[in-house]
This record gives sequence, structure tokens and C-alpha cells, in this order.
Amino acid sequence: MACRPTGIFFLFIALSATAVAQKNYTLTSPAGAITLTVRVADSVYYSVAVKGAPAVTPSPIALITSQKALGINSHVTKQTTRQVQDTIVNAVPIKRRNIPDHYRELTLSFRENFSLVFRAYDDGVAYRFTTVFKDSLIVEKEIATFRFPGDATGYLPLVQKRDKVDIFHTSFEEPYTVQPLSQFKREQLAFNPVLVDEGTRKVVVTESDLLDYPGMFVRGTQRNSLHGEFAPYPAKEEIQDGEFRQWIVTARKNYIAKTQGMRSFPWRIIGLAEKDGDLLLNDMPYRLATPAKQTDWSWVTPGIGTDEWICGANLRGVDFKTGINTATYKHYIDFASRFGMQYVMLDAGWSDNNDLLKITPGLDLKDVAAYAKTKNIHIMLWTLAMTLDRQLDEAMAMFEALDVKLILTDFMDRDDQKTVAFYQRMAEAAARHKIMIMFHGAFKGAGFERTYPNAISREAVLGSEYNIWSEKATPEHDLLIPFIRMVGGPMDYEPGFYKNANRETFRPLRDMVMSQGTRCHQLAMFVAYDSPMQIFSGNPSDAWPEIAYTTYLASLPTTWDDTVVPDAKVGDYLVVARRKDNDWYLAAMTDWTPRTITIDLSFLNNGSYRAFTCEDGPNATKNSEDYRMGYALVDKHSKLTINMAPGGGYVVKLIKLNDARP
Repeated sequence: MACRPTGIFFLFIALSATAVAQKNYTLTSPAGAITLTVRVADSVYYSVAVKGAPAVTPSPIALITSQKALGINSHVTKQTTRQVQDTIVNAVPIKRRNIPDHYRELTLSFRENFSLVFRAYDDGVAYRFTTVFKDSLIVEKEIATFRFPGDATGYLPLVQKRDKVDIFHTSFEEPYTVQPLSQFKREQLAFNPVLVDEGTRKVVVTESDLLDYPGMFVRGTQRNSLHGEFAPYPAKEEIQDGEFRQWIVTARKNYIAKTQGMRSFPWRIIGLAEKDGDLLLNDMPYRLATPAKQTDWSWVTPGIGTDEWICGANLRGVDFKTGINTATYKHYIDFASRFGMQYVMLDAGWSDNNDLLKITPGLDLKDVAAYAKTKNIHIMLWTLAMTLDRQLDEAMAMFEALDVKLILTDFMDRDDQKTVAFYQRMAEAAARHKIMIMFHGAFKGAGFERTYPNAISREAVLGSEYNIWSEKATPEHDLLIPFIRMVGGPMDYEPGFYKNANRETFRPLRDMVMSQGTRCHQLAMFVAYDSPMQIFSGNPSDAWPEIAYTTYLASLPTTWDDTVVPDAKVGDYLVVARRKDNDWYLAAMTDWTPRTITIDLSFLNNGSYRAFTCEDGPNATKNSEDYRMGYALVDKHSKLTINMAPGGGYVVKLIKLNDARP
């Protein structure tokens, strides 16, 4: 008994010493509305307030390595701050060409050979670890915690575990489950970005500068918080056979990454928006990513291209048997050329999936490539990721000889460290040959498109193809992804269906694929969704007779000098206006609720504009393919009244006239 008081006494001294050692550091955003507070004690905790109200409550962060636990009982040796007011000129402008890069930064240097860098922007905060170890570093675990005040609502793309593989195998294509965070179970996993609705504001959790490190999932806690989760490094892999073979992990290491000891780790991002529409403008992942090493990206030429896979090349009214053959692709080239599209995709099947050099019988690839060149159309080729990796040098030489401008690689379905390295290796190889690249079966971009501007877009979204076999691609879903998934970077949804159905008439039918919502709902995606390479997945046989509409669609830009959001509500509707040179393009979309929205055009410059409208027709509620086109003269003092049917849409091209009306 005599020793117990002594033990308690020493424990009290230790706790008191820890309390004395605690120190708070604060960082405010340039406009002053956001305050980030860092507390260094037994762990490092960060918290975020907006206009004095808590948005993220104290949340611990740490990096557990084989050498040291960085952030736990660590000691600050120095703090530095700086303020940056810069402009990033986007080589491939997605939301805007000139991106304001305004932030305040706090760097805490620790005795244990690491630093924590915090940034406060006017639309969110971010932090990252940096280390300065001479030798390589094994990261056993990262503690990334996001605690929220009150009972917030989460919009969670929950991973559905596949048979015979672990939960970290996913195509990153799931609908959003909307529920209180307290119902997000510990055994459940969601990939990011995720959205948290706190009532007075929206919070997006995501990451940036994801290089040589696993991507971050979030796990439920059955409380009002999210915990970061990372796929452990693969210890053993096997080939999963089937039509599209891929590597699957059958055993994993007891760590998540083995990497350089002197490096910066990915940014953890907490995006903040008091207005829903501000989520559509948030490009924090791009701003935080590593800039590209080379400067000449003039050969990266975005545009609109066709793809035959979703509609199964199910053409009609032609004098040849359709399929993966020369005649079919020449027909697609003629179609693209006639309406002013720039690209034609040859999707899965143009070669043996397991041998890119073995061209499918009946297809003369050289002839198709030469024919495309006579029509000023560029060729894009689909590849299986495992095959491309194995045949990389030979394949790239073949692509360059054929003047292929873009390749798509598919079926990675993972984001562990080894898979993340694959993306970087493929982007670098493509860049050496001046070829653009897209990724399907992929995780979100996380700013990769800044580091590699030739990585023009990627999937990581439940998109048009799901209409083949499910009812998941609803108008409600279409009005969630731009507020959540699109914060992570460009997304390849592949719109453009001409067969359109309402809630009662929709059926998933292979080769006779239709979409949910109206024709103009599909059209609006070409403007509202970020993707410098827009893929038209409609059937040319449906599009040929619709000359005016198809010409209108094909004329839409895919890169933008500026973007404004006049009105938007998560999951319900959006109105987005984009500028290209002197012209503006405005798109609106709604869920299954019909809407009338009046928009003032005060974002326009002085002078007159010729407005070319394409909107839901008077019978679009019953017949979703009904639309009408119109014309008017407008200026910055005008107002537009937008009428949208259930699952509807609206697009207007505002072409600047050469007058000087004030």
C-alpha cells in the first residue's frame, strides 16, 4: 500500500508535465472566416471553425512508422508561417484557366525529424506530413481523424465487398448512402470524396498529391466522426482470370507503405462551403498537387469523342455487319467528322485483351487510323491495365506509329501503394510519347491532372454504363456526383443518350441502352460535368437524323476559362455557367422534381449575346425525348426562365456579338 501514493504522485507529475507542454497554434484563412487551430499535446489535434462556429472538432492525427510514432508525444522545435497570393495557370483548364491560389500556411517542425504543414484557404483547410529521414521509411499506419459537431449527415459511397477478395478491391463506382454519421458502422468503408452536411455548411473530405502512397478511405465509427483507412501493401498477388484479367491481392503486409524517408505525404483536405454551389467551384485538390515538371503541354488537345461500347455498336440502316471491324469504325469516324467531334474511341475488343499487338480479325487498325487522319479525326484506344503494363514499351511504340492521341486503361480496381505507382508510371510513359491517358476502374484524381496534364480525365464514378444493367444512374444520383465526386477532379461519366425515359418507362436493356431523365438532362452534363475529354456514348444511328441537336452537342467546349454557379442544391438541381473566350455556356439539371428557375445574367460582360437554347419540350414529362430549340438576344440585364421536366435539363449557348451596348 505504501507505494501506491508514490505511483499516483508520479503519474500526476507526468500528466501535469504533458498539460504544461501543450501549446495551441492558430491559422486563419485570407478572408478571415475560417480558423484552424492546432494543439500539440500527447498527440497533435487540429480543429476548424467557420465564423466562430465549430466545423471540425479536435481531431488527432499521426503517422506511425517503423522508426517513430510521428505526432504522438512529439516536440515542436520551430514554427514558421507564410502567406501566398498567387495564380496558377492551368495547362488544361477544367473549371477555370487562372486559378487563384491564396492561402495562409503554418509549418510546425518537430524534433523527431518531421514537420506538419497546415494551410487555410477561403474554401477549406488542408494538412500534410513531411519527413526528413535519410533512409527509407515504412509507414505502418496513418491516423487521420475527422470529428464533427452535432449529428451530421454523411453522403457516403460505401464499398460493397466482392467475393473472394478483400474490401480494398473496388472500382470506386457506388451510389451515395445518405444517413447520419452515427449510423456509419465500424465495419463499413467508404471511398472519398465524402460529403458531410452540418446544416449550416457542407464539408468535403478528400485528399491531394497522392503519389507513392495508398489512397485514403474512411471508416465509420458509429459516432459523429470519420477515420482514415488505407489499404496495406500487397504481399502476394494472383491473376484473376476472366474476360478482363487483373491482379488481385491475396495477402498483405503489416504496413501501408514503404517509401523514401525524405518526402512529403498526401494532403488531407477538408473543403468547406456555406452555399451548395461553392462545392462545384472547389478545386483544392488541384491547387495542392505537385506542379508538372515539364512546361510544354500544347500537344494535350481536349475535345469530344465517340465510344461504341455502351451502345454495343448496335447501328442500323448501314450496309455492313456491325461489330469490331473496319467498316464500323469508319462509320464512327464519318459520324464524328460530320458533326465536328474530334475523337473516336476503339473500346475493348479491338485487340486481344491480353495482347495489344494481336489485332482482332476483321479490323485493319492501320487502315482505320489512316482513314481517321484524312477526316481530321484522332484515334483513342482502350487497354487492359495489366496488359499495358506488361507490354508498355512495345505498345507505346505502336500507338505512336498509328498517331494515337489518347489511350484509356482499365481494371485496376485498387488504390494501394503499388497500384498508385502504376498510374504515375503510365502517365509518364504516355507523356514521353505525347499521348493523353484516361483511367477507368480507377480512384479519383486527387490533383493528378496538375502533376500530369496529359492524364486528361478518369472514371471513378457511377456513370452511363450502369444504364445497361441497373437502375442506379438516376437523376438524383446525377445531382449528387458534381457536388461530391467532382471535387476530387475530372470525371468521365460518358453522357449523350438519345433514348431517354422517365421513371416509369426506364428499363436496363443491353445494346438498346436508355437513360433516366430527359434528352436535355443528358445534354446538360456536357457543360455541367468537369471533363476535358467528354465521351459521347450515344448511338450514332439515333443521332444522325437529329442534325440540329447533334451539331449543337458537338459544338460544346470541354475546357473553360471561368465558371460561376448562379444556383444549386445538393442532390436536387444545379445551374452552372461557363465561359470560353468571349462566349458563355449555361447548363441546368434537376432530379425527378420538375422545376422552374429564373436566372439573371449579370455575370455576362457588357454587350449583347445571341442565346441559342435547348430545353425540355412541352411533352417531356411523358416523353423524355421531347426537346425544343430556340433563339433570343440577351445581355447582362436579362433574365432567363428555365423550365425543367422531371429529370430534366437545359442548355443555352450565349455567343458574344460585336457591339458595344453598355
